[in-house]
Amino acid sequence: MSSSILFLLPYPLHQAPSQRFRIEAYFQTLKGAGFTYRTHSFLSRDAWNVLYKKGGAITKVSAILIGYLKRFFVVLFVAPKYDYIVVHREAAPLGPPIFEWILSKLFRKRIIYDFDDAIWIPNTTVTNRAAAWAKCFWKVKSICRWAYKVSAGNAYLATYANTCNDNVVINPTCVDMLGRYNRSVKQNNQVITIGWTGSHSTLFYLELVYPILQSLHNQRAFRFLIICDQPPQVNLPFIEFRTWSETTEIDDLLQLNIGLMPLEQDAWSEGKCGFKIIQYLSLGIPAVASPVGVNKDIVEHGINGFLCQSPDEWRTALSQLLTDEKLRTDMGAAGRSKMNQKYSVQSNENNFLSLFS
Repeated sequence: MSSSILFLLPYPLHQAPSQRFRIEAYFQTLKGAGFTYRTHSFLSRDAWNVLYKKGGAITKVSAILIGYLKRFFVVLFVAPKYDYIVVHREAAPLGPPIFEWILSKLFRKRIIYDFDDAIWIPNTTVTNRAAAWAKCFWKVKSICRWAYKVSAGNAYLATYANTCNDNVVINPTCVDMLGRYNRSVKQNNQVITIGWTGSHSTLFYLELVYPILQSLHNQRAFRFLIICDQPPQVNLPFIEFRTWSETTEIDDLLQLNIGLMPLEQDAWSEGKCGFKIIQYLSLGIPAVASPVGVNKDIVEHGINGFLCQSPDEWRTALSQLLTDEKLRTDMGAAGRSKMNQKYSVQSNENNFLSLFS
C-alpha cells in the first residue's frame, strides 16, 4: 500500500519560487515512486495577487481570514487521513504554530518541515511591516522540534534546525535540467545583457551594484534587465523591466548573458539558498555574486562565475565578462555541468524521497 502525503503550502501553485522548486518540482518524482499526494494552499490566487500590493486592507484581512478557515477544516478533517504532512515554511502566515501543534501533538502526524530562508530572523519590508508583530518568528524553532524530519535548504539552515531536531536533511533548491531548464543561452549578442531576477522583497540588494553598472555603462553599452513581480524604484536609462511570469520565465532568463546576485553580509543573507545563481548557471549564464553563504559553494570563482566583494572586484569581473564572449561561454558550460551534478531535480530525487522513509 502506497504512502500518502498532504502538502500544506503557503502560496497558490505555480507562483512562489521556493514552493515551485522545493516542492512542486518533485510531484512527478513522488508519483513515480508510488506516493499519492494532495496539496492545500493557504492563499488563493486572488489573495496572492493583492497581498503584496499597497492598500486594500479589508481585502487582505478577508483573504487571511478565509485562509485560516479553510486551513482549520483541512487540518481537522483531511490531514488525519494522510501518512505524512509536509509544511513548507509555515502552516499559517500569522500567529503561533497552532496548526503544527494540532498535527504533531493531537494527531501524532509525521510532519516534514521544509524551509529555505533564515525565517526565524525578523525580516520585514514596507509591504508587510504592519503585520510583522504577528509573525511569531519564534515558532520556527517549535516546528523544528515537533517535526518528524526537517528539510533545510543549506548547511546554515540545517545547523539551526539541528539545535532542536536530529533528523535534518540538507535539501538544496533544484531545477529540472531535463525539462524547462534543458536549454542554454547564446553568448554572441551584439549588445550584452546583464540581468537579475527575484521578488520585490529582494530588489533592494541591487542598490549595491547600481553605481557600478552606471560607471561601466559610461564606458560600454549594455542593457540591464530586471525580471521581477514589481518594477524597481530607480530611473537609469539602461534598465529594462519585465514582469515575472511562469509562462515566459525561461525565455526571459535566456536573454541574459551575465546574471547577478548581490547580497549584504548579514545573518539573513547567510540563510539564502542561491536560487538566482542556480537558475543562471542551469541556463549557461555565468554568475557574478557576493561571497555570502551558499553562494560560495555554488559559484566556483573564475570557473563558472565570479565572487565579488568590493566595488573594484565587481567592476573588474563585469568588465571581463562584458568583453570576452569565450569566457562567458566557457563559464556558462561549467555552470550547467555543476547544476546537472549537484543542483538538478534528477540528482536530488533520492535525497528528497529520503524525507519520507
